[in-house]
Amino acid sequence: MRITALAGGIGGARFVRGLLRHLETVPVAPGAEPHRVTVIGNTADDVTMHGLRVCPDLDTLMYTLGGGVHEGQGWGRVDETFSVAAELKELGSEPSWFTLGDKDFATHIVRTRMLNHGYPLSRVTAALAERWKLPELGVELLPMTDDPVETHVVVGPPDDHPDDGPRAVHFQEWWVRMHAAVPARKILAVGIDKAEPAPGVLAAIRDADVVLLPPSNPVVSIGMVLAVPGVREAMRGTRAPVVGVSPIIGGSPVRGMADACLTAIGVETSAPAVAGLYADFLRGWLVAPEDDPRTTPARYAAGLSVRAVPLLMSDVDATAEIARQALELAESLR
Repeated sequence: MRITALAGGIGGARFVRGLLRHLETVPVAPGAEPHRVTVIGNTADDVTMHGLRVCPDLDTLMYTLGGGVHEGQGWGRVDETFSVAAELKELGSEPSWFTLGDKDFATHIVRTRMLNHGYPLSRVTAALAERWKLPELGVELLPMTDDPVETHVVVGPPDDHPDDGPRAVHFQEWWVRMHAAVPARKILAVGIDKAEPAPGVLAAIRDADVVLLPPSNPVVSIGMVLAVPGVREAMRGTRAPVVGVSPIIGGSPVRGMADACLTAIGVETSAPAVAGLYADFLRGWLVAPEDDPRTTPARYAAGLSVRAVPLLMSDVDATAEIARQALELAESLR
């Protein structure tokens, strides 16, 4: 099987890890090529910190699939130390709210050095993925674009300065420092209109046997991948069944603050509403039992095949079962 997944950070990474676990149990016909998984990662939440280019979603995917992630957090490195961050704080180097670990710094140093030498992000990502042995796992990690794209969030004035008017902050500041508690007036993808899909992105969608949408943030993760010119058209044009996993259970996000992002674009926080964001290409949708259209008033688009299964990715085996259900649903839609 050739499987392509559009992914953000923690949710996408954990889902793909479960997918790989499931594929270990799926036999390959004699003489056939092994299963291949291509992950198209969101790069719109990339940011420059302390002069280094940080790609949070790509890094989380690499660390998780490569066995080096901090499981409790879902991001960052296991057994991490923070000597550099502590010294930067002593020196008054801002931002102090975005903490990078010492081993994590090494990733960003190598990435920034390669970018400064003229390598495109896709080449840099391939080199970093080698360190985590992703090719040996049958995984190709692609950034959605080699072009710089950054998510900015327009927020209102602070309560103590109501006359300042709205201002735009980088998504990471809104997400990490503000915890998305300040309502977003608008979410912008700066540079997206001039971006082109990274090499291999469109082919991975076009030539896949199955295209999967993990339970990543539908606005600032998968939504940004789809916003790259040409990607959404490729999703509409692929012959592969497109199956998604809802990031919303019973009206609440499984993890993170996707509800704040959905509110910012005027979309209800519900499994049917998120499915509606993908209505022009989505054929199958996994939802939690709480959102089963047979037992709840949830209304899904006509023609969409909805299957209710437990969606909590409590461990790798539970996630592997979700991936199995997604592939089984995709097979029924061929």
